[in-house]
Amino acid sequence: MIELDEQQHAAKDWFESLRDRICAEFEAIEREADSDAAFQYLPWEREDHEGEPGGGGVRGLMKGKVFEKVGVNVSTVGGTFSPEFAKTINGAEDDPRFFATGISLVAHMANPHVPAVHMNTRFLCTTKRWFGGGADLNPPIPYQEDTEAFHARLRAACAAHDPTYYPKFSKWAEDYFFIPHRGVHRGVGGIFYDHLEGLFDAHFAFTRDVGEAFLDIFPKIVRQRMDMPFTPEDKARQLEWRGRYAEFNLIYDRGTLFGLKTGGNVDAILMSLPPEATWS
Repeated sequence: MIELDEQQHAAKDWFESLRDRICAEFEAIEREADSDAAFQYLPWEREDHEGEPGGGGVRGLMKGKVFEKVGVNVSTVGGTFSPEFAKTINGAEDDPRFFATGISLVAHMANPHVPAVHMNTRFLCTTKRWFGGGADLNPPIPYQEDTEAFHARLRAACAAHDPTYYPKFSKWAEDYFFIPHRGVHRGVGGIFYDHLEGLFDAHFAFTRDVGEAFLDIFPKIVRQRMDMPFTPEDKARQLEWRGRYAEFNLIYDRGTLFGLKTGGNVDAILMSLPPEATWS
């Protein structure tokens, strides 16, 4: 059992409450599609690289009529990094002890006109403390109005805190969500940020607003597109694009690496992979 201080407890509680509201909204969308799909929750416990207990989390997974596969995970873990991995983490070079809590979400949609999406926010503590995260839209068939609406909502969340955030964090997402060996971006972007440290209250407030922005805009996009007819060619395009998504997550994604290097639950870490993909 991990003992949490006030800041750690506040972050953990927020991520869990955001998960509950997101899952409720996604289940409501399924009911609108005459589906009784619901999230199944599986708790897990973690051991660190030395076999010591170090927290855990809950994996939430739903497979429905609209959401072909959606995972919403919350984890709260702590312990010590392996010496090699500690060298790569902010503030852990000389002291490998750490704490991390966060929410991670990936949705793969049944209808290829509905974009896949990723959202993650987190709070990490080493000898330093910081927030990171973001959200990005991954449409196999892009619609400019969806891209603009998604970015506009994230831009508004950023603007409420710092006018430099959106230009900086959207560029960071553009650079980060890129597949070098394919020479293509993973999707149409969003925001990505990391190492917001030193001002807990302000950075926590911003991280909460990122979560609220996602919960506001993505369900609207889903409802607008989920009943659109699609062709076998549309589905084939979706499955091929999912292959690109899988390549990025397995080769480049920081969250995947962090989870695997810190003894996380493998099924929860890899829930981001699509239920079906093709490589032609």
